[in-house]
Amino acid sequence: MTNPDYWTISDGWLAGARKVASPNFNSRPHEEHPELIVLHNISLPPGEFGGNHIEALFTNALDPTLHPYFESIAHLRVSAHFLLDRLGEILQFVATSDRAWHAGESHWCGRDNCNDFSIGIELEGTDDEAYTESQYAQLSKLIEALRQYHPSLDHGDIVGHSDIAPGRKTDPGACFDWQRLADSSSNG
Repeated sequence: MTNPDYWTISDGWLAGARKVASPNFNSRPHEEHPELIVLHNISLPPGEFGGNHIEALFTNALDPTLHPYFESIAHLRVSAHFLLDRLGEILQFVATSDRAWHAGESHWCGRDNCNDFSIGIELEGTDDEAYTESQYAQLSKLIEALRQYHPSLDHGDIVGHSDIAPGRKTDPGACFDWQRLADSSSNG
């Protein structure tokens, strides 16, 4: 990953990411640009890592018969711009210029509908389990690449899903080390 092109974004797509196009997106409202980065966590089934279930969910291909939990979510039409798996691999589902469906009902700094003006990044994980070294390293580099490509993010906030949907969402959870992210971002 020393290739400088790995962190290049072109037409909203990160060169170093594995592209898995999701149908669950639409255009941002006129004149809206990404100003906020929202961090989430996801594991499917809950608490289990690996496999392609997250990809399947974000591409509307999750088989509800594979696990009892999947019966309750297979109908959802959701996505994020990026997913960082436990090993640090980055998957991209939606171009950063488009509106991914990750935040749901949300509010930040007097504005509703955070999907309109945010980039959604999923970390494979849970609220109560530490994230990996690889995830923090890749997340820091991804944020830097996003800020280079979208000047509107340069001084924008980085928040958790719990910050924009309090009482409804808890991710990325208490185990996410915000100080570590801040330190790595300032040193990167």
